[in-house]
Amino acid sequence: MRAVVVDGPGVVRVAEVPEPAPAPDEVVVEVGACGICGTDVHIIDGEFPLATYPIIPGHELGGTVVAVGSEVSGFAVGDRVGVDPTLNCGACYYCQRGMGNLCERFRAVGVTNPGGFAERVAVPERTLYHLPEGMSFAAAALIEPVSCVVHGFHRLQAQPGETFLIYGAGPMGLQNAQIARFAGASLVAIVDINPGRLERARQEFGFETLGASLDEVREHAPRGFDNVIEATGVTKVAEMAIDAVKRRGKLLLFGVCPPGEKAAFDAFKIYNEEITILGSMAVLNSYGPALDVLAAGAVDADRMVTHTFSLEEFPQALETVRKGSGLKVQVAGR
Repeated sequence: MRAVVVDGPGVVRVAEVPEPAPAPDEVVVEVGACGICGTDVHIIDGEFPLATYPIIPGHELGGTVVAVGSEVSGFAVGDRVGVDPTLNCGACYYCQRGMGNLCERFRAVGVTNPGGFAERVAVPERTLYHLPEGMSFAAAALIEPVSCVVHGFHRLQAQPGETFLIYGAGPMGLQNAQIARFAGASLVAIVDINPGRLERARQEFGFETLGASLDEVREHAPRGFDNVIEATGVTKVAEMAIDAVKRRGKLLLFGVCPPGEKAAFDAFKIYNEEITILGSMAVLNSYGPALDVLAAGAVDADRMVTHTFSLEEFPQALETVRKGSGLKVQVAGR
């Protein structure tokens, strides 16, 4: 079959690879769609230390079951499924305490195990979710990124009626903003220095409180925002985002900042205003809820997916992501 193979940092090819065969507890999924994530770019560039090479990347996927292992009982050939890429061990210190996303023996589909930028992929049965009637594979490939957002909201424990400020109007920022609106926020503001992204947020997603800086949206929440979500992955933005937080508010560091970069915060402000700073890493018991909110229309899947490429066009798809010219860029399995 055909697949994208990353042989090492910067070495990417579309090539013939062996067909996957299911282990007793696995199924083989024919990939319908697989989204390109920032993590995939980091893996390709050699900037994700948990990745193993060579690797077939791709962890945002949906497709059709085409083969099942001898011990599989919950899925059959022809089932349409989404795939949670999490492969935590279930036995380490953190897994035993319900924190599988922090597993000490980290593995994941498309990071350490073959992923979805292929015609077919073998995955454990425990990673599969049945897709609801009518959900497209393009929408199914959004479940994983939305599940990251849902985990972030589980960390925030935000309440209906609270206010939100999202830093970043890219794919993850817009998904955070849409989930905040769906969850009952009284105000969702978005800050981004890219005017084209802000205009897309206004015209296509209906957000009105927009600006290139905090100063441009501050009048809508003069005391600050209950929840501030940093979704750019830029350390300097994470550093200054605390200025937008209301007293006893929360700052969620959702974007993936470069490892080793330091952010400086006013320690007295955190103490004096009882501010909480949180991190949110990947997926934790949130794939199922993400599927449900997508099915309920919380995120506009049709507008989120702006580009679809064939497997052979992966280099063009990757370049589109690097340019930031769209939102979600996906690759069809065939």
